[in-house]
Parts: sequence; structure tokens; C-alpha cells
Amino acid sequence: MEIKQSELILNPDGSVYHLNLKPENIAHDIIFVGDQDRVEKITAHFDSIEFTTQKREFKTQTGIYKGKRLTVQSTGIGPDNIDIVINELDALVNIDLKTRQPKKEFTSLNIVRIGTSGSLQADIPVDSFVMSQYGLGLDNMLRSYLIEEVSEYAMEEAFLNHTKWDIRKGKPYVIKCSEKLEKLIETDYIHKGITATAGGFYGPQGRVLRLAIQDAELNNKMDIFNFNGKRITNLEMETAAIYGLCALLGHNALSLNAIIANRATGTFSDDPYAAVNKLIEYTLDKLVK
Repeated sequence: MEIKQSELILNPDGSVYHLNLKPENIAHDIIFVGDQDRVEKITAHFDSIEFTTQKREFKTQTGIYKGKRLTVQSTGIGPDNIDIVINELDALVNIDLKTRQPKKEFTSLNIVRIGTSGSLQADIPVDSFVMSQYGLGLDNMLRSYLIEEVSEYAMEEAFLNHTKWDIRKGKPYVIKCSEKLEKLIETDYIHKGITATAGGFYGPQGRVLRLAIQDAELNNKMDIFNFNGKRITNLEMETAAIYGLCALLGHNALSLNAIIANRATGTFSDDPYAAVNKLIEYTLDKLVK
């Protein structure tokens, strides 16, 4: 069935609406960053760049690194932007944009997020790396989709009970990372665990300025949550949404974070840019292998 123009919006040149991309503009291996200025910090390592575009906060560059074609895509901040980016990337490879029909041959993308985050655990220090084995979505965006087949129900229920979660905020969800990418990227010195994804930066992450928050003890509860040995390692705003949409659409996703702050110890990295660049170099070399 043809997808209506109101559902899949294209620009006059035939590119997808928000990302301003055509199918030939992207590789099947994609690195996500939040900050548009970080795109060129990654592609500065490339041997060559074949394509660049930007619309709003969505900047894309595609090029070659050590013989491998890669795309770097900025998503902006938050689960709502992730909804736009992943759906439009999927449309580029799995929908014929001219006929507006789903393609008969499915294409799976490999998506690795490189981000920065604050650790919730005292033993995960600044300048270390965290791999998100699970994304814990506190944002509620993914609940617009039918996610039961890809979510980790037992972990969700354990988190609800442990935190005495107020269901008026929506029900949290848990999605596992791609095991394929986990095996490709992992190493002994990368910390693993659960990454919580919040729908905002201040109240949703327990920060108090002039507004009281619904559960002032939520971060403390999250610090001590443990499900079969899995702890919540860090808190950010994209990972669970990436995992959920990729799992539903059949793409591989993995989220990596350079820890630049430790909220348990109150410390901040002396050189966060160096920590991020080290993670960038590590990830690029793993992807080409």
C-alpha cells in the first residue's frame, strides 16, 4: 500500500523532510552524535568526505575511514528527535521514495551512538567508557508504538516496584542492545550496564532549580537498582529510544558514552574533550574491523 504524502513527507528534491537526505547519501554503518559540532570531530579522522548536508540540528557527513564507508549523523537532544532520525533513516533504505511502497528486500543498518554522560555509580569514574547493554526509557515516547515483543518485561516490572514509580508519568520500558554490535565493540575496560533515558534534562533527571520535582528520591533509588547483577550506570536522553526503534524496525544499535561527570562523587573530567576523542578513535577502529 502506498504511504500517504502526509505520513512520509519529502522535500521538493525528493529527500526526506527533516534530514534532507536521499538514499545514496548514507552508508549502512552510521555513527550518531547529539551535538552537530561533534560530527566534524569524528569525520576529521576520515580519509575522505563525499557528502555533507545540514537542516536544523540534523547534520550529516558520509565518507571513508580506512577503506570503510561510514555516515556520521547528529540527532540533537532527546527521544523526540530520535523518533524523527531513525524513522527517516529507515525510510531511506526500506521504502522506495518514488513509489512510496515498502521495498521487498529489507536493509538493516548498524547504528552506534557516541555520547557523553554522567555516571550514577561511584566506581565508574570520569574519563571511563560505558556501554549500554540495556536502555531504560523514562521518556514515554516509545509507548506510542507496539513494543511488547522487544521489551524486557521482567526488568521493567522490577524497576517499577523498586522505585514505586508513579504511573501517571507513563510506564518505563527496557530494550536490549544489539548483541552483534556489543560483541564487535566490547573490551575488558568498558563498563557495562543499564542506561536510563530521560525525557528532559532538569526535573526528569532529578535536577532542582526553582521547581520541586515529583520524586526527589528517584536518583537515589536508581543508584541502588539491581536486576540480576545489572545496575543503572548512567543517565542521558537518547539511548532507550534508539534501542527501541531499532529493535522494532530491525536495525542494530549500540550506545557508548564517555563519562565526563560522576554524580555520585560530584566530580567532573579535567579534559572532557580528550575523553570523547579517545572514545571516537576507539569506536572507529572497532567498526572497520
